[in-house]
Amino acid sequence: MISYYVINKDKSFTRLIEKLGSENSQGLLFLGQSSDHDEALNDVLKTKPDIVFINLQDEEFIEPFQFVKEAQNLLDFLPSFVAFADTKTYAYDAIKNGFVDYFVTPITELEIRKFTLKFKKKMKYDSKRILCLKSYNDFQYLKAEDILYLKADNNSTDFYIKNGEIVSAFKTLKTFENQLPNNFLRIHKSYIINQNYVRRINYGKQRFSLFNVDNKIPFTKTYLQNIDQIKDSMKSLSLAHLN
Repeated sequence: MISYYVINKDKSFTRLIEKLGSENSQGLLFLGQSSDHDEALNDVLKTKPDIVFINLQDEEFIEPFQFVKEAQNLLDFLPSFVAFADTKTYAYDAIKNGFVDYFVTPITELEIRKFTLKFKKKMKYDSKRILCLKSYNDFQYLKAEDILYLKADNNSTDFYIKNGEIVSAFKTLKTFENQLPNNFLRIHKSYIINQNYVRRINYGKQRFSLFNVDNKIPFTKTYLQNIDQIKDSMKSLSLAHLN
């Protein structure tokens, strides 16, 4: 699942991506759109999208490169910034300022499709990355894809692994929240879950059920946006969605 945010006044670009997102094979999750600097920055910091598409010629969105620098200074796990404009004039400045790609409008469906497929390959690689837990001269390595969930324990964090092992790290949950891939979402002040293992979401009882986990994981309304993001993501990937 690729989550994305669009900074652009016009809706046509977003509609093109949504068209692809309606196909299960593409797995695209729309998180929002704005051309207001402060609103867009707040949304990006809150939702942590995988990709941020920015129209460099939007009249209402001034200083797009400054926006990227702000986001880079505030986020540990950075989204991929993708620029688009009706000429190649800004391409050099875009790449220089950390953009990963540049589209010249009008953008075709094929261009977006090729980009999202390449990006999904990159995400598969990132999801297999190794997390290093260091304690003095002791180094322990965990595969991100094997982590079911994390639980806060005072100023330390317990990692619950697929093989039944529990690994403790002497850092707060907040520390790891910004280091893990985007399929890890905080659902409670004490819990972060790997959405790839979600089996059930019970809004009434405010509980998650995960594959390979016997106990239920609680969530709170404070993180309702993350809960809904997981639900939308799972719905998009489901073979069928029955009421």
